[in-house]
This record gives sequence, C-alpha cells and structure tokens, in this order.
Amino acid sequence: MMKTFSFRPKLLTSLKNYNRTDFTADLMAGLIVGIVALPLAIAFGIASGVSPEKGIVTAIIAGFLISLLGGSRVQIGGPTGAFIVIVYGIIQQYGETGLIVATILAGAFLVLLGLCKLGTIIKFIPYPIVVGFTSGIAVTIFTTQIRDLFGLRMEEVPADFIGKCAAYFHDFPTLDPWSTAVGIASIAIIFLTPRLNRRIPGSLVAIVVMTLIVWLLRQYAGITSVETIGDRFSIQATLPDAEIPEMSWETIRGLLPAALTIAVLGAIESLLSATVADGVTGDRHDSNQELLAQGIANMVTPLFGGIPATGAIARTMTNINNGGRTPIAGIVHAVVLLLILILLMPLAGYIPMACLAGVLVVVSYNMSEWRSFRALMKNPKTDVAVLLITFLLTVFFDLTIAIEVGVVIACLFFMKRIAETTRISVIRDEIDPAADTDLTTVDEPRLSLPKGVEVYEIDGPFFFGIANKFEETMAELGDRPAVRIIRMRRVPLIDSTGIHNLTNLCRMSQRENIRIILSGVNGQVREALRKAGFYELIGEKYICSHIDEAVAQANEYMIAHPLSRKNRPVHD
Repeated sequence: MMKTFSFRPKLLTSLKNYNRTDFTADLMAGLIVGIVALPLAIAFGIASGVSPEKGIVTAIIAGFLISLLGGSRVQIGGPTGAFIVIVYGIIQQYGETGLIVATILAGAFLVLLGLCKLGTIIKFIPYPIVVGFTSGIAVTIFTTQIRDLFGLRMEEVPADFIGKCAAYFHDFPTLDPWSTAVGIASIAIIFLTPRLNRRIPGSLVAIVVMTLIVWLLRQYAGITSVETIGDRFSIQATLPDAEIPEMSWETIRGLLPAALTIAVLGAIESLLSATVADGVTGDRHDSNQELLAQGIANMVTPLFGGIPATGAIARTMTNINNGGRTPIAGIVHAVVLLLILILLMPLAGYIPMACLAGVLVVVSYNMSEWRSFRALMKNPKTDVAVLLITFLLTVFFDLTIAIEVGVVIACLFFMKRIAETTRISVIRDEIDPAADTDLTTVDEPRLSLPKGVEVYEIDGPFFFGIANKFEETMAELGDRPAVRIIRMRRVPLIDSTGIHNLTNLCRMSQRENIRIILSGVNGQVREALRKAGFYELIGEKYICSHIDEAVAQANEYMIAHPLSRKNRPVHD
C-alpha cells in the first residue's frame, strides 16, 4: 500500500542541535549568496522581458519559501536561465498577466507531483533530452543578448530564432563601439576573477567596475551612448502588493502546455541541483518535499509580479562552498536581497545593459554543456537523434515542443530497443534441462516432446512492440501441430496488445483444432490473463507454471485426441 505524503521540511530537522557556530556559517554563506544572486536576478528578469526588480522579487520570495519549506538543507532557489526562453515567449503572446497565470498553474502541477510522491520524475527524463534542451536554451539566451552586447539601435527583437538573426544582420551597422567594449570587458572580468579570488563572484565585480566606468564616461567624457537599466526601466525599490489575476478558462487552456513545460523544467532543475548538492555534502534530500516547496513558491511569487523559480545549481554550490549548512543560509540570502532592494535598488539604474548582456553571455556559455553535447555525439545513433532533435526544436521552435517531441521519440526508440532484444524461438524435439531453469524433472537427461507438439518461447516482455512480431513469426512458420506450447517463463509482463494478439492466436488455433497450452506463466501475467478471460478461453489447467507440467498436459491431450496427430507437419 502506498504511503501517504508526509509534510516535513528540512528546516525542522536542521534546527535540532542548531548552535551559534552553525548560525555564523549560515549567516556568512547567505550574505555571499545574496550578493552573488543580485546581478543574476536582475539579468534574468530583464532577459525574461520584465523589469529588473521583478527578478529580485522572485529571488526574495521564492528563495525564502524554497528554503523554508524545501526538502534540501542547502538548496538556493530563485530565477534561472532555463526559464528565460519560455517566459519571454509567454509574455510576447499573452502579456505579463498570462505569465502570472502560467506560473501559478506550473506551481500547482509541482505541488501535485510532490503530493503524488513523484519526486523521482528526473529519472524518467533521458539524459540526451536534458542536454539537448539545455544547450538549446543556452543558444537562445545568447542570441537574445546580441542587441545589448553590441549596443545595436533596434526597437524590438523578434521572438523567433530566424527573425532575430535576420534583424541582427540588418541592424549590425548600428553597432556602438563603447557598448561593445563594455560588454566584452565584462565577459573578460567574469572569466578572470576566479583566477584571482574564487570567493568573489565575477559577475558582481564586472557590474561594479563597468558601472563605475560608464558613470565616469558620462560625467567627464560626455559619452552617453552606453544604455543603462535606468534608461530603459523605471525601477521600484519596494515589494509590490499582491494581486490575483483574472483567469478565464480560455486563457488557462491556452497556457496549459507552457505551464506544464515550466513545471517539468522546475522539477528537473531543482531535483538535479539537490542531487548534485547531496553528492558534495553527503546529505540526502527529500524529492517530494522539494517539489512541494517549489510548487508553493511558484504559486505565491507571481502574485507579487515574480517570474518562475527553481533550485539554482550555481547559487546552491556557492552556498555549500562558503559554509552553508542548513536552510537558514537560504533564508538569509533572501533577507539580504530584500535589504538591497529597499536600500540600494535605485543604484541599479546605473548598471550598463551591455554589462548585463555580458553576464548572460557567460551564463549561456556555462549552460551550453558543450562538452557533454560533444561526448553524446559519440553515443548510439538513437541518442544522437534525440539530442539533435531536442536541441534544434528548442532553438528554432520552442521549449514546449522540444520536450514533448524529445520525450516521445526517446520512448519510441526505447520500445524499439526492447522489441529488438525480445527473442522468439521454436522447439520441436526435446528440451535441455541444463539450459532451462523452470524444469522440475531435472534428473532426466532431456525432456522429449511428443510428436505433434511444438514449443514457442518468448524471451522478453510481451508488450505491443513485440506482440505483432510474435504474430508475424507464427504466420511465417505456417505450422499446424496438434499442440502449441507458448513458453512464457521469461515474460515479466504482458500488456493489452499482447493479450489481444494471444487471444487471436488461441481462437485461430481452436478453429484449426490446435490446442494452446501456456507454460512458465508468472503470477503477474497469470492475473492479467485471468482478468482477460483466458481461463474460460483455453481452460485453467492449460495455463501451467512450468514446462514439464505443460508437456504432461500435452501428452494427456494427445492420448485423449489421437486424431489430432493428422495436423503434424510433413517434415516431422
């Protein structure tokens, strides 16, 4: 019987024996993670098509709730690059109200996954799909930053990949050299900072340095061509009031696919982040509790204008590397961001857009997983096909289609592989007990088959992928023995198609006066056959648990029906 869901956040267990040393470590880690999260939250917010403070609001509210209610001791939640593409597309089509509705729906899906104890969902997403859509997202993020990185004078950037590339090609002559220099310098600083000090985030150093330089250029050199956040957005330095959006059925129905994509992305990224953290800390997270926390966070955050959030691997690892031990560190990180929003947010207006573009270019590079992509290209062709299809659909169409098609194709390839490994063999003379473990008469040197009896063995699951293959094999043989023993000792399961084909075989054999006997039927398959009416179709005594019992039944049948020998094929 399935156990009921137990609501038990990691915070509750982490506070047992909590002391001043632990708090000091969490306080320092939370402070550093909050500073690291600041530029990323701003950049993700802008890249997603919303104002910069909404990225920070997401990091504050979602980060607080995920740490408060989550199933990981060290997970840090907030906006991530994975959502940029899907969020931007939703805003383009449905506006910010549509984004709020989609995020709330996604949160509800995540809560449902957690309550249904489906926290192991990540195990059912093939690795080539994860790499394919992650690399595709990275390419898409990079292409969305070209305008700001080079300071192109463009009114709007098209949402589709081909349209963006065409627009950039057309407007590239409007490149601003000062913006380009700021963007490239920002990228260089981010890559070089870890070589000097790994504790200081390169993105923060780049933002501080380039903001100061751009301000000096404006004040003393009269160079105003480098656009800043303040030039494009009006920044609100307060937490907004909660607003419940209007949700019509038409809007909900249209946003369901996007909401499901957000939920799947959130589940994959958060559970992957928690799993990576477990490998470093030696702890073990609660997947279902984590999904529940992610769901609640995504249902609450959009009410305050926030965007989708999930567990962030980079910030989680920063937390661990700086001594974070309990969810208190994640709560401190949210408080730090709240203080920055209230006290320092007006200063964010001076941050150059080219610098933020540089930050996101580095994010896209880190997301690209090009090494994993290259390694997967050496794998079997089916994995390569899934990888490339998912990648190309993500880049040229959208993430929703990419995940749906990728999963379907991966499942089809998987079923093809299973069908190829399932073998069907025919035995007409005798069975070697040394190679047949379901024999009970193992003392006999060999088990001889009576004339007019043939054994057809199925080695593998008898599902719809193999059922037709079995039917085709029987048709190709064209034999008409007196008794057909269908040996199923290596059939772990049977589905409705397998039962349907087996039923057809039994009825066809009855018309031809051929007795069907099933052998080696395990408990699960036997129960499925009972429910399908096989006891009435062929008789319970002809559904045997091992081969010697089946052969004994065949002998009895041959004695009782001697005329059935006329069905014996000529070559015997």
